[in-house]
Amino acid sequence: MVATPEKLEHNHEQSSGQQRVAVLLMGYGEVESYEDFANYNEQALHLLTAKFAPVPAWIYPPLARILALFDRHEWGHQHNDFISPHNAIFEKQRAGIEKNLQQKWGDRVQVFKAFNFCAPFLPHQVLAEIKNQGFDKLLIYPLLVVDSIFTSGIAIEQVNKALSQLTDGKEHWVKGLRYIPSFYNEAAYIDMMVRLVEEKIASDLAAAYLPAEIGIVLMNHGCPHKAKGFTSGITESQALYDLIRNKLINRYPLISIGWLNHDTPLIEWTQPNVEQAAKNLIQLGAKAVMFMPIGFATENHETLLDVHHIIHALEKKHSQVNYVQMPCVNDHPDFLAMAAQWANPHIAELLSEEATTVNPQLAVAHHHHH
Repeated sequence: MVATPEKLEHNHEQSSGQQRVAVLLMGYGEVESYEDFANYNEQALHLLTAKFAPVPAWIYPPLARILALFDRHEWGHQHNDFISPHNAIFEKQRAGIEKNLQQKWGDRVQVFKAFNFCAPFLPHQVLAEIKNQGFDKLLIYPLLVVDSIFTSGIAIEQVNKALSQLTDGKEHWVKGLRYIPSFYNEAAYIDMMVRLVEEKIASDLAAAYLPAEIGIVLMNHGCPHKAKGFTSGITESQALYDLIRNKLINRYPLISIGWLNHDTPLIEWTQPNVEQAAKNLIQLGAKAVMFMPIGFATENHETLLDVHHIIHALEKKHSQVNYVQMPCVNDHPDFLAMAAQWANPHIAELLSEEATTVNPQLAVAHHHHH
């Protein structure tokens, strides 16, 4: 790949204050219509399961349809036609981050959202729109706490595929690109998690329970232990947990990590799962247990339904314990302000650097010997 500085005369209409950056905020997206389950599952299986399980391609469509029946049963029958609030929350996050960024950059910066699995916001659809609007600088921003092959990894895979499809002629339309992989170790996020836990304890639990009787399960997205050598998310998730635990442990001794795993057969997942973590804390004398999602920034069926199921199962066995389910940060104004802050240095770099032209035709395979 050879990048050459733009000819100055060609660039002069842009340098008159017309440099703009498109921020591509990426999330999973969740199905809002039950008819879409099979298709959604099939795409998810292709992109996700293939990374850690040896599954032949022909299995995907029937497996997706079977999973759709389970989803339909769980969301429709057990949860009164549950519709995930994920996409609506993500839109609020997009709008809030854009508002924060435009206070600093004006309309030179615009925030677009893309979902891994939900039309009409699939990455190739959104990137086509960004290109149409004349943007040539791109900040790829998966709004994900932890970087892994299952989160930002799929985002980049989809973006690369889309950018290849959108290339026409010699010159690539993208002249500048930056990427924010995750924010598991950002001080502002760590402090916010700690503050939310402490505020909830102060308002709901402190009057009735000693600090040592309050169990705190800090919930991360479960990770398979083997992912063909891809980053599976375990390292950053564990680091995130340790950073938050260190700030709480002296006041609240009963803290455990809890992994929200998908129960797939034959795959070894991170332990303890959330239910086991809560049982362990109850065994050590917890009379109240708080479930705090730290590895998720946006509410989804896992943080809502899965945790709901877990609490329900625990209530049957330990009915005397008080269970408190906490929300994700979602569109909390403090979170949207910090998420915009993390993007600022990258936007500054994109706006200040000279545009580089990439010619995809120069990316010749070098193993052709004449």
